[in-house]
Amino acid sequence: MTAYTRVLLKLSGEVFGGGRVGVDPDVVSQVAHEIAAVAGQGVGICVVVGGGNFFRGAEMQQRGMDRARADYMGMLGTVMNCLALQDFLEKEGVETRVQTAITMGQVAEPYIPRRAMRHLEKGRVVIFGAGAGMPFFSTDTVAAQRALETKCEVVLMAKQGVDGLYSADPKIDPTATKFETITYQDVLMKGLKAADATAFALCMENKMPLIVFGAEEKGAIARIVAGEKIGTLVSAG
Repeated sequence: MTAYTRVLLKLSGEVFGGGRVGVDPDVVSQVAHEIAAVAGQGVGICVVVGGGNFFRGAEMQQRGMDRARADYMGMLGTVMNCLALQDFLEKEGVETRVQTAITMGQVAEPYIPRRAMRHLEKGRVVIFGAGAGMPFFSTDTVAAQRALETKCEVVLMAKQGVDGLYSADPKIDPTATKFETITYQDVLMKGLKAADATAFALCMENKMPLIVFGAEEKGAIARIVAGEKIGTLVSAG
């Protein structure tokens, strides 16, 4: 018996690159193996992927590039990650579908919520790429939106290099303390940065719980779905 029957997993681009530029096949293979284990239990899984291992629009804006154009380039990076994950999932014997917010018919379906839900009902993993299809929206916000639209019960946010939400950046401040649970209101008031404020606000308004956990921890996804307390649970309170 699992604690959740349908979840949305948010994977940052850094997870795909193992902290470097490009895609690390060993890392993606491990992620696919963990997703396959959960899907094999009959849990519906959607995945939203970032593209920071290829391109970051906000950073390029600081170097003088037009923000909208830079964001579109970042969206294309997310699609490359989607296709890599799809390939490794299908090697695990898991049927998958990639849906993108920017139409690119030769590699993926367009994002159609009802079709995505039908895939989930048939036991397929659905991977969402190209962000929101619009500039100025982060993939964190897209994760919240897709979770709500496909009737997921929780957002699982995998983070590279950190195992939950802390009072400060634990890489910089050794006195930072980890929260086991916290409300969205407190997250926004404290200005905590595990996801952008728009994503937190969207989840808060719709009472969608979110769990922040470390991407490096093997078996974490299955353990969370089974009901184990891992990382930080963020809730509406």
